[in-house]
Amino acid sequence: MTLFHEFGHMLHHLLTRVNVPSIAGINGVPWDAVELPSQFMENFAWNFEVLERCSGHVETGETLPRAMFERLENSRHFGAALAMLRQLEFGLFDFRLHSEFVAEGDFDVLGLLDEVRDKVSMIRHPDYNRLPHGFSHIFAGGYAAGYYSYKWAEVLAADAFAAFEEAGIFDRDTAERFRREILEVGGSRDFMEAYVAFRGRKPELDALLRQNGILDA
Repeated sequence: MTLFHEFGHMLHHLLTRVNVPSIAGINGVPWDAVELPSQFMENFAWNFEVLERCSGHVETGETLPRAMFERLENSRHFGAALAMLRQLEFGLFDFRLHSEFVAEGDFDVLGLLDEVRDKVSMIRHPDYNRLPHGFSHIFAGGYAAGYYSYKWAEVLAADAFAAFEEAGIFDRDTAERFRREILEVGGSRDFMEAYVAFRGRKPELDALLRQNGILDA
């Protein structure tokens, strides 16, 4: 899967048709959309039609059996909803911390996190938990008020991949449209305009929920 992920990053650079370096490839692409190609490519690593073509037993050459793939797919869904809530917790805490923080006086960071957890978490955390102390992504990692982009990129990737599932996983017209409207333009175009040009509409949540086994396929 890591190979598919890194290949997704490379595609933006390899296929760009923008001659201005600051907006070519992934440059100039909004933070919450820059991971779309890499997360999108990961979906091919979980598609049976793809694995059937590229897998092979070391001794017999037999491709991956459908039953084994389904067991792997089911294991992928284990705890997916809890993991999603965990990311929502991080994103909401990040948003609220950066929008509500007041430098003067006392600001109860842990109290704010407890408020977020009361709304979205299904697991009670111990009182000694100190998540903010080590949450380097939003303090030193450049994600300040942008941590939500992790989950939003998954929404975009799942919805974009659904276009291939609908048309056929190896459909050439869909692939060329994805290349033309997403990969080639880099940051030279408003991202949502580019996405609508590819998908025909704005992104929807259903594909990600289906991908995680939360909605029926």
